[in-house]
Amino acid sequence: MDVGRRNLSPITGWAVVVEDDLTLRMLTVEILAEIGLQSLDFRTADAAFIFLLQTHGGCPLVIVDQGLPGRLQGGEFIEMVKSRWPTTSAILTSGLELDPAMVPASTIYLQKPWSMDAFVHAVENCLQPDYSAGKI
Repeated sequence: MDVGRRNLSPITGWAVVVEDDLTLRMLTVEILAEIGLQSLDFRTADAAFIFLLQTHGGCPLVIVDQGLPGRLQGGEFIEMVKSRWPTTSAILTSGLELDPAMVPASTIYLQKPWSMDAFVHAVENCLQPDYSAGKI
């Protein structure tokens, strides 16, 4: 897979990916690896939050589906992460069109199916110094 990137600074760091669809989760992890990010992936937000609590430092980026099995849904997870680690950037995805009120502040929303270009652009916006949140 060739992810064409504009002439931006290299992306470094890592991300937490929370997606219950295995194929989409693996695709997301693969795209992140191709642009230079390591990632840890989870099927539920509950498991991802427990992991983050054990890291004590949060992570630079979370990419989360809205509709997930378990207690926490994507938006709730992002709000909990941002309340504990305010500098964490977030991308919320959903197969359904979400009411803007469901998208936490300073979160990029990508409706599925998203394109690879839109996804990479969202990640770049989150992790580059000129980050600006909004709907892609």
